[in-house]
Amino acid sequence: MGLEEQLPSGFLLTTVEAAAGWVRKASLWPATFGLACCAIEMMTTGGPRYDSARFGMEVFRASPRQADLMIVAGRVSQKMAPVLRQIYDQMANPKWVLAMGVCASSGGMFNNYAIVQGVDHVVPVDVYLPGCPPRPEMLLDAILTLHDKIQHSKLGVNRVREEQEAERLALSAAPTSELKGLLR
Repeated sequence: MGLEEQLPSGFLLTTVEAAAGWVRKASLWPATFGLACCAIEMMTTGGPRYDSARFGMEVFRASPRQADLMIVAGRVSQKMAPVLRQIYDQMANPKWVLAMGVCASSGGMFNNYAIVQGVDHVVPVDVYLPGCPPRPEMLLDAILTLHDKIQHSKLGVNRVREEQEAERLALSAAPTSELKGLLR
């Protein structure tokens, strides 16, 4: 006879990680970092037609200290990169980054000295959203993908252990020439 049969009905069994993941995913507070045409589609997502509030994103935050999700929408210039990093550093942990649009993801068609070729050169990105510009439905899908990632993220020592295992696997999968470059 398992524990489920011994408890009266109405009891909910879960782990701390599952409960914390559910709470985190249900209350994302996005900070806007709209730099180009993708920002218009991002604003549309917050409107009544697409209603991002049903996913716990009621209001876009103006202060990075009140936000835990940064949506980088559009191309990032070399002069804007330090500002992006400063805003990211001001956000409280845990924090996530969504690169919205092909310009934020990879630099887009602007392959020149003035544009950063992907915001992952400046801040760590959790979800990439392609498109020029991506539709609001695509942004909602990327947010749901992020929700799934947040729901299944580990806490405390389990998170450290998971990160160390991922780093070990990445090093074992890297070609030996790359490892030699890292060891120098």
